[in-house]
Amino acid sequence: MILDAREIPAGTLLHADLCIVGAGAAGITLALALEDSGLDVIVLESGGDAAEPATQQLYAGTVADAHLHPPADNYRVRRFGGSTTLWGGRCMPLDALDFKARGHIAHSGWPITLDDLLPFYAQANALCEAGDFTYTAQRAFTQPLQPMIAGLAHERFTTDTLERFSCPTDFGGRYRARLANGRVRVFQHANLCTLPMQDGAARRVGNAEVRVLGGATFSVAAQAYVLATGGLEVPRLLLNSPGPSGRGLGNSHDVVGRYYMSHLAGTIGTLDLGAAASVWHGYDVSQEGIYCRRRIALREEAQSALGAGNFIARLHHPRIPDAGHGNGILSALYLARFIVPYEYAKRLYDGTPEGYAGSTLAHLKNVITGAPDTAKFLWHWLRKRTLAERKFPSVIVRPANLRFSLDFHAEQEPNPASRVTLGNDTDALGQRRIHIDWRYTQQDVATVSRALEALTQEIERSGVGRFIYDPNEVEAEMTRYGAYGGHHIGTARMGADARTSVVDANCRLHEVDNVYIASAAVFPTSGQANPTLSIVALALRLAAHLRAQSGAHSGARFTAPPLSTATPLPESA
Repeated sequence: MILDAREIPAGTLLHADLCIVGAGAAGITLALALEDSGLDVIVLESGGDAAEPATQQLYAGTVADAHLHPPADNYRVRRFGGSTTLWGGRCMPLDALDFKARGHIAHSGWPITLDDLLPFYAQANALCEAGDFTYTAQRAFTQPLQPMIAGLAHERFTTDTLERFSCPTDFGGRYRARLANGRVRVFQHANLCTLPMQDGAARRVGNAEVRVLGGATFSVAAQAYVLATGGLEVPRLLLNSPGPSGRGLGNSHDVVGRYYMSHLAGTIGTLDLGAAASVWHGYDVSQEGIYCRRRIALREEAQSALGAGNFIARLHHPRIPDAGHGNGILSALYLARFIVPYEYAKRLYDGTPEGYAGSTLAHLKNVITGAPDTAKFLWHWLRKRTLAERKFPSVIVRPANLRFSLDFHAEQEPNPASRVTLGNDTDALGQRRIHIDWRYTQQDVATVSRALEALTQEIERSGVGRFIYDPNEVEAEMTRYGAYGGHHIGTARMGADARTSVVDANCRLHEVDNVYIASAAVFPTSGQANPTLSIVALALRLAAHLRAQSGAHSGARFTAPPLSTATPLPESA
């Protein structure tokens, strides 16, 4: 059932077996997975069904370097459904190598393996509505696909791995009815403020203090608590609760908030594939109607040989200011650059349009000659993106000269100096806000540099084209937009040693017996994969552990409800 905490009288004490804090991907997954467990479960969600500016403002904080990190309240949403209300839907699992300790990646290694998480990935795929758990083109498609780059050597890279795309599924919207009609009590507008220690117990948290914005304070007495609030809010909640050490709950060794990672992402160079016999950089559609996209992925053995972290790249549209791409859609974007907000313009343009002689006239020519294709694109976008329930994932344009730029996404090395701490300012609830000091290492630069160099060699050796970029610009390109979007990883990392980690292999705090974390905060390393699918898989694994700990019976495997309307097989780009 879904209730409003604003209607709870001040001083009320609610009782439950389990209290889940946060109703985003992880929190809603846990609630659904424990619905039939027999456990009395409460979920506390700060927001309501819609965006509320005053509630969103609770996420505000400060950053050490605004060039390297967006504002603290960007890329995350404090409402029912959490950040799934704005995500792009890209899904892929972590790789086996991501879980291993690697000598060239400092502080790497998980206390679990991929095999420990594999039993939960299929269910996670179902929850995310990303189709079957098959992430290679060879397994996902029975019919032969057009090669991504025909003739490309595959010694150090593969083009067989996939990204699958969710609708994208808003967990709040999709699963609201199921929770509203179920046994789990979901309290909206309920803000967890502190988790004080239980009187007379050295290793147990007592009653949680919960406040309503502008309203009453009440408490929740639960046998166990799960923080499912995301990689930035988890350390904030822990640090705002003193814990046994007085330095923050779970923070007796000053690890909470450290090792903060995102992903290394950028767009670089010119990849000229005019010599290739066949090039395909769009979306393939699986038999069950899921948009899939192949990438160029650095193989595991190549990562070890190069001393690089995990790395993938995608063929991206060419440099927009260069009218040589011959594309009316891109030229229209270029000509409209003066009315595009700066936040978007800096991502679309390289800042040197004057470097292209006669560019304005050339772009005008592209727009005029490409008018039919532009109109076709807009019609496709309206039908397959704006009006569709399963949305076409992104803009895909094919340059006439087969000249692309390269969009890369890479693993970031865990760095204890990259951290989230508490600032001096407080929010409307009286809680200290976060201060973010995101940093990268020279190993991060090396990962991207070595992977790009290896790819350049592989392209040249294959004779399919050439990739031209300035190696001296790698660091500038990978930090041009700073920490990548909403990937907040590693701030309460999992490990076997309490001196260097915050939670154990079951996501329970080392320091106390009844607090768990379900979030990318527990990832010891980031891998190359977007984190949502693995967050959901870890939440399912935690649900299974909580069932076992409580003696609750095991439930049936989760199956996602159907879309509200029939979803026809989408067309390929």
